[in-house]
Amino acid sequence: MALFKKTKSPTQDKQDKKDFFTTDLLANVNKLKEAFCYPANNALKLRNLHLPCYKKDITLLFVEGTVDTNLIDTHVVKPLLEEKTDSSIQESALITSLIKSVLTTANAKEVKTIQDAAKDMVNGNTVIIIENLDAAISVETTGFEKRSIAEPTAETVIKGPKAAFIESAATNRSLIRNLIRDPKLMTETVTIGERAPQPVSVMYMQGLADSKTIEKVKNRIQEIKTDIVLTLSNLEQHIEERPYSIFPSTLTTERPDRAASFLMEGHIVLVMENSPDVLIVPVTFWSLFHTVEDQYLRMPYGNFIRMIRLLSLLIALFTPALYIAITTFHAEMLPTDLMLAIAATREKMPFPVIMEIIIMEVTFEILREAGVRVPSTLGPTIGIVGALILGQAAVEANIVSPSLVIVVAVTGLASFTIPDVSLNIAIRMLRFVLLLAANFLGFFGMSIFLGFFIAYFVSIKSFGVPFFAPLSPHFPSSKDMLIRPPVWKQWLRPFSMSPKDQTRASKPEGNAES
Repeated sequence: MALFKKTKSPTQDKQDKKDFFTTDLLANVNKLKEAFCYPANNALKLRNLHLPCYKKDITLLFVEGTVDTNLIDTHVVKPLLEEKTDSSIQESALITSLIKSVLTTANAKEVKTIQDAAKDMVNGNTVIIIENLDAAISVETTGFEKRSIAEPTAETVIKGPKAAFIESAATNRSLIRNLIRDPKLMTETVTIGERAPQPVSVMYMQGLADSKTIEKVKNRIQEIKTDIVLTLSNLEQHIEERPYSIFPSTLTTERPDRAASFLMEGHIVLVMENSPDVLIVPVTFWSLFHTVEDQYLRMPYGNFIRMIRLLSLLIALFTPALYIAITTFHAEMLPTDLMLAIAATREKMPFPVIMEIIIMEVTFEILREAGVRVPSTLGPTIGIVGALILGQAAVEANIVSPSLVIVVAVTGLASFTIPDVSLNIAIRMLRFVLLLAANFLGFFGMSIFLGFFIAYFVSIKSFGVPFFAPLSPHFPSSKDMLIRPPVWKQWLRPFSMSPKDQTRASKPEGNAES
């Protein structure tokens, strides 16, 4: 099978070769210019200086738009020009002396190759090349533009914190650390991308998260072989275990408090630059079904809202299929008056029920997509006005029956209560499959489909964790699934996550009831 063996391109071979700095200042500068295609690429900026103390010429190089020039002036240029150290210091110790005693930035390091210097520069570092030295100094002067912390747009709550992640990985990590002020909160970095490397922060609680799961996640990330991974959404598709499954094996959240709560249960959080959210692994169905506000509301209120959400999920999944099954195969189940009323509305309908409902469902999906894509000020208007006008026009034109419009409207409204985007889309896709099953064999067809679906649903896993755990298979847990118990009863972490510390609080004594 040598014919299909993957070979490296000439560009990759060139990138693999290490080009070391020499003692020739001009040659080193020219090599970095060549790496950035200067002067065609005018993003590369240079500044030549002379160090009077050491009697040496130096060149500062950085990439425009990635650095904070005030940091360069204050913590790099000014200390270098004002340095009064004895000029008799040996050249071999000069770089170490500058890093330890002169430069006042948070991070500075020695680099030996042109490739390492170029990688640091595209990440916001300033590289200092010194005359007669075969190494350079890479100084952290990052200054990428970023927006300020704002409220969540997708996971809004009435009670609870109002901060959301932004496109800065450092800011996102600090938001999590602000909630979990524990030295055991670990952050490891895995770099991906062969042409444009991107760091991925793997965050977990030392002493809680399962070591095997941590290694599995890191190995899955390291196995990615591609030029660039831009965001966490792209990373998710690279590391997911079931790319053809409609159910996700990861969870995305824009809320720091939600990420922190998952960390404290033994989950792993992935943070990446340019992503206004974080990725959580492993996940279960309950992770996708719950919202962060469930924990902020009092138990009776939270459970009431959760039951409404469960009812809405069932309505969104089954209502159109039940309508087809009953009106086509099992009309005897309806009261006589209701059956006659539905039959009367369908006398002039030119299409069978399945065609009517598919037309309305597809139209509703188009309206939903249009409301998302148009400017935010027009989105709600298009959704409401479009639904009213199209629904009324379809009924008056005898294309669909009034009862069917009600069914589709209730189904669409119920689907909006599903909190996770991926789960929402999965339910909508399953609804169409159920429609076809109900159209062929009525309740019997629905039962066959549900049997296969449940068997598949309980068999899938997310990074080794059963998707329907801790209900099936059963694991000891805090019982926070359909109904949330009082907080003082949630003393166990979910055993399905294999946490090293299985308890989060002391076991309650007695049988106190709320």
